[in-house]
Amino acid sequence: MRLEMFDPAPIGVVFTEGPEHRLAYTNEVHRKTFGDRPLGRTVREAFPDLAQSGYLDILDRVFATGTAEVLIDAPIDLDFADGPGGGTRYFSFSFSHATTSDGRPGVLGVLVETTERVTSAERIRVLSEERRRALLRYRSLVSAGSQMVWVTGPKGGVTEPSPGWQRVTGQSWEEFRGEGYIDAIHPDDRATAAEVWQRALAEQASHVTYTYRLRTAAGDYRHFAVEAAPVRDGDTVVEWVGTCTDIEQEWQEARRAELLARASAATAGIVRLDEMLAALAGVIVPEIADNCTIYVLPQALHRLPGTALTADRVAAVHRDGLPDLPPHHEMHLESGSPLARAADGRRPVHAVFPPGSPPPDLVPPDSEPWLADGANSVVLFPVVVDGTTAALVTASVCGDRTPLGPTDISLLRMVLKRSHTPLRNALEYQRTRQVALALQRSLLTEPPRVPDLGIAVRYRPSTAAAEVGGDWYDSFELRDDAVALTIGDVSGHDLPAAVTMSQLRNMLRGLTLDRQEPTGTILRRLDVAVQTLYLECTATCILGRVERPDPGHFQLNYSVAGHPPPLLVAADGDARFLTEARSPLLGLVPEPDHTSATEPLPPGSTLLLYTDGLVERRGEDLAVGLERLRRHAATAVRLPLEAFCDRLLDDLLTTDGDDDVAMVAVRVPVAPADGPVDRGGNG
Repeated sequence: MRLEMFDPAPIGVVFTEGPEHRLAYTNEVHRKTFGDRPLGRTVREAFPDLAQSGYLDILDRVFATGTAEVLIDAPIDLDFADGPGGGTRYFSFSFSHATTSDGRPGVLGVLVETTERVTSAERIRVLSEERRRALLRYRSLVSAGSQMVWVTGPKGGVTEPSPGWQRVTGQSWEEFRGEGYIDAIHPDDRATAAEVWQRALAEQASHVTYTYRLRTAAGDYRHFAVEAAPVRDGDTVVEWVGTCTDIEQEWQEARRAELLARASAATAGIVRLDEMLAALAGVIVPEIADNCTIYVLPQALHRLPGTALTADRVAAVHRDGLPDLPPHHEMHLESGSPLARAADGRRPVHAVFPPGSPPPDLVPPDSEPWLADGANSVVLFPVVVDGTTAALVTASVCGDRTPLGPTDISLLRMVLKRSHTPLRNALEYQRTRQVALALQRSLLTEPPRVPDLGIAVRYRPSTAAAEVGGDWYDSFELRDDAVALTIGDVSGHDLPAAVTMSQLRNMLRGLTLDRQEPTGTILRRLDVAVQTLYLECTATCILGRVERPDPGHFQLNYSVAGHPPPLLVAADGDARFLTEARSPLLGLVPEPDHTSATEPLPPGSTLLLYTDGLVERRGEDLAVGLERLRRHAATAVRLPLEAFCDRLLDDLLTTDGDDDVAMVAVRVPVAPADGPVDRGGNG
């Protein structure tokens, strides 16, 4: 929860932190009323002039139990900043347990001053005791029509006209009298209003307060606060007098604050985009709508307006009693479909219609169903981030519920604003990943076709959505007829890592082609360049030369810089790692010294270079992964080389792998070059 969002609130807001209830935040209305109380002090220290110290015990209960508490019309005695001296004023308080966006627990207090209303109620009570004066005064008010005032008999039922009621609701006296006023109350509020009113009549309460929605003369509904009191003749109630006050604006502001607080609580600690959108959909339903579905647009950056649209539904929430939709579903939408129009127009599409009868242009025939049965209104809301429609939200209301309107669209906009940061990150990721993958794939070339040798390469990108690796491989022929093999991994999983990878790969290729030197010497030159040009970079690497010391014989001259060791698998399945010529990774040691080693490659053997994504698993010792690779390679070596590589990937990669994998495999022929040759495949 970001406390700054309460700064413009028209009601007082205070936040205390921890079990000591240290004053951590007050908004402008609170400061204007109670003065600049020192932040960082406990509430008891910050409010030494508060006479009703027992109120502070409520903070202890709310913090300890997490249960919200409300005080209505509570008297407060202290020195008020916005009035002369001290005195008693009345406030309604709501205290609830809350957590800030940086994880600090505390108590959030919301307060509204009710002094004027309490004073009015007290005045009504006093005047009701002076019954004849009270009757004359209220009847004069009713006749004058300056207020929305009504009068009923002792058992209920309106007994006198109310010009204010007629002006607001449009009801005539004949429609209003008796119990006719009930027709102006919202159908969903009638049962509660009747229950409160009948209880007040039965108990002859001295003061009645409740809220309902009234249909106005314009046909819409607004919230009104009802205040009523009995008029007594001695101990006998002779009639009731009441007022209705339009509180629509205050109600909407309270609703907005509550909804945003719920959105903050629902999304606290959530990092993943799909989880955040699902949480926001759970806030929208049922407070704003009966149904809410949210789609992300994976091609948002590269789709041309007016073309078909791919939308991935990542959230689908429905009010109880309505059929569910699976939360994950991919939809392909034609350019003229309502969702595509909302995405292209980058503004909400709003429609109100008879229940279950949407217009044809909203749900064209033969289109995939997306609108709930019985809907009476819908809003298609594009979530626009930095000028790009990154997500689409559909919200609908069903049956007899009041259709969605402009106020609901405004609330949707505020709730969905919480998704802008993760959506912006997702768009930035799309840009970065596409550039990085394009760069990476442009460098992962096909291997050369070399007589008497089979060479196969493989590259598998990470399945993690936010990963772009720095893995690379390369293979090429040298002027002395040797074949160079390289594989490596630059630290990092982002665009800079991919760029650095490309530069190191090209630098190593140039050094290997230019220098007729041992592999360790070439790696030392590359290491010096890394430490000179890329001060924060580290990388692992293997450089090998497949050479022919004699006709029909092959050997590997190689060096390993912090990389998993090469694997040599004999034709009979005997597999072992080549552990000589090992040295620290590139960019680590100030005075690097990389050694070289030579290993014969027996006829029919297979040499495998690979990156750590093939053997590493989270929480597992690397030795376990290496042994797993050795066993699988020994079993698969009798397959053709291409099938050998595919088998290793199928057997060793997990569905949730969070690292890239690169492989280079070389198959030595089983017979001398002047006889029949089985290369086992060539990539």
